[in-house]
Formats: sequence, structure tokens, C-alpha cells
Amino acid sequence: MPNRLAGLFATVTAVAFFGTLASAQAPFPPVTVKKLKDNVYVAEGGGGTSTIVIGQNSVIVVDGKNREPDGKQLFEEVGKLTNKPIRTVIFTHSDPDHVRGLTGFPKGMHLTIIAHENDKKEIEEDLAKGGQQSPPREYLPNKIVTQERENMTIEGVKMTLIHVANAHTSGDLAVYFPDYKLIASGDLLADGDPGIHLFKNGSSEGWIKFVSALVDLDADTYVRGHAAVGTREQARQALANAIAKRGKIADLVKQGKSLDEIKQALGEPVKAAGRFETFTETTYQELTKK
Repeated sequence: MPNRLAGLFATVTAVAFFGTLASAQAPFPPVTVKKLKDNVYVAEGGGGTSTIVIGQNSVIVVDGKNREPDGKQLFEEVGKLTNKPIRTVIFTHSDPDHVRGLTGFPKGMHLTIIAHENDKKEIEEDLAKGGQQSPPREYLPNKIVTQERENMTIEGVKMTLIHVANAHTSGDLAVYFPDYKLIASGDLLADGDPGIHLFKNGSSEGWIKFVSALVDLDADTYVRGHAAVGTREQARQALANAIAKRGKIADLVKQGKSLDEIKQALGEPVKAAGRFETFTETTYQELTKK
């Protein structure tokens, strides 16, 4: 009997291990490209949504997908649109599904990689721990944004790089293309409640400030990190919903309610099933931290 139990335990362990391994290596949805406006495309699948802008002599890509095969697909899809090379990549934040796929781009491309200073810091911190969430050091951002708004023109394409406050992460960077009335927002905007990464010093209060600035811009198209391309009205509604929900949570905190009680009052399950903490959980932690 002991030997039979040992064999059963070994079988279960192997199944669990290889099941986890298979899940970790499962392919991501393939990259698909859609035209948004003249010279502007969105690339969905393969991680966070990417924005592609074809400039005078080269291509600008916002966000570089998740893993090497996804980045390779992105590169190949750009090649189907134009024979102009990719020369500029902009990171909206440091999450792996937006930065790690650059390893799939051909080596030696001499890319200008633009990111907020906190984004670079988060990538460097991950690399110091082994780099499971980041591309290798040769893909570190090499053009750093430090101001709340920085205007620049690359290959004839005007843009404003915006970092209003810590929001989804500490290094969020929205890219506003005024001539196209388009904003690449990364994971700042999505369907449902905002996602706040407290472990990357994100902030629901900062999110409201940041998104308030984005909806005030003259834009009609919002490329969202993990949702269909949105409109200004959708962004306004997301902002209004977040302001109202944060206000309710703040009121309940002042009443001395526990997190479970707040979730119940908001009609949310006490035990969250998602990969990350919910907006209610992160906002509660923000409002109650000592």
C-alpha cells in the first residue's frame, strides 16, 4: 500500500507539474492588425495591444507584446504594412505583456526605446531579480521621459508623452497623437474597473487624475491595453464610474467598515477570483494604510 500511495503521489505531482508547464508555454492569441486611420494601425493579440504609426522614413510602435514569438509576429505584421523599418518603440508601462516581446525583433536594430523614468526603474529592478518579467538589458529604455508632458516629433509624427501621476503603475506613459486625435493609453483604460498595481506603486487617486487629463484632450480614439479600441465617451464613463466607486469606498472606510463589508455593500464577491487585486481591494489598502 505505501508503494501504491507513493506511485499515486508521484503521478499526481507529475501531472500538476507538466500541466503547469504546458499552461505557462501555451501560445498567446495570434497578433492581428487593423487599420484605424491613414498610417495608423492597432495590433491586438500576443499580449497588450500595440499601436503602429508609419512615419516619413520609419515606423513607431507603442508597446512590444509579451514573449519572443509575439514580438516576432508583431515585427512581421509591420513588414506587411510597409517596407520602412521600425526605429522607435514606446513603452506605456513595464508589465511583461507590453515590453518582453521585443526579444522577438531582429537583433541589432538600434531601436530608440522611450519610457518614463519609473518604467525603466521597474524593469531594472526586475532584471536584478532575474528578469522573469522583462526583456534583456539590451532592450532597456534609452530615451527617458521625466516631465509630466513632453512634446516631440519623430519622423514627422507629432506626439505628446504624458505622465500625470502614478496610476496603473508608477511608470505609466500615455502617448497622444494630436494629428490623429488618438491616445495610446496602455492599461490605464480597459473594460470594467481600473486595474491598479500597488506592487508597482500604482494609485487609484493618481489614476483618476491621469485619466481626467486624457479625457480633456482633443481625441476621439483610445487604444486600450486589453480591450477593444475605445472612444472619448467610453473614457469619460470609465472615469465617472471610478470617481463614484472610490467615493463610496472612502465613505465606507470612514464608517469603519472592513474590506469584506465594503465588498458586500458594493455587491462584490468577498473572495476575488482574478489574477490581480480588484479596484476595491487596492483602493481600500490605499485609504487604510498607515
